Amino acid sequence: MAEFILKALVRARGMEGEYCIESAAVSDEEYGNPIYPPARRCLSQHGVLFDKEKTARTVTAADYARFDRIICMDSSNLRWIRRIIPDDPERKIHLMMSYTGSGRDVADPWYTGDFERTFQDILAACEAMLGKEV
Repeated sequence: MAEFILKALVRARGMEGEYCIESAAVSDEEYGNPIYPPARRCLSQHGVLFDKEKTARTVTAADYARFDRIICMDSSNLRWIRRIIPDDPERKIHLMMSYTGSGRDVADPWYTGDFERTFQDILAACEAMLGKEV
């Protein structure tokens, strides 16, 4: 959801050429799977376009060189990222909600079943992140 929410915000600001936005998982558990159907429904309800062919990939150590930021949805993902990318000399790795000034995790719909709350968390964090760049 975060990939497509951020892409929609960037597109709305006419800044597509300034960003390369991709999502990736910290484990192989979802590798190759499409976007989870309830997440697709939530994105559609908000008019957020998404790639229907998108499948999950796994974060790699090479991603550190490819991206300016690596944003984790929760503290568990952050711990896994630190195993994949143990050093962060450029301070690229962040928790998503840190952009809102909160130290909490994005609400995980896998456990809560509340995709709308997750959408709102991600939207708020992405808007805050982009607002700090203007």
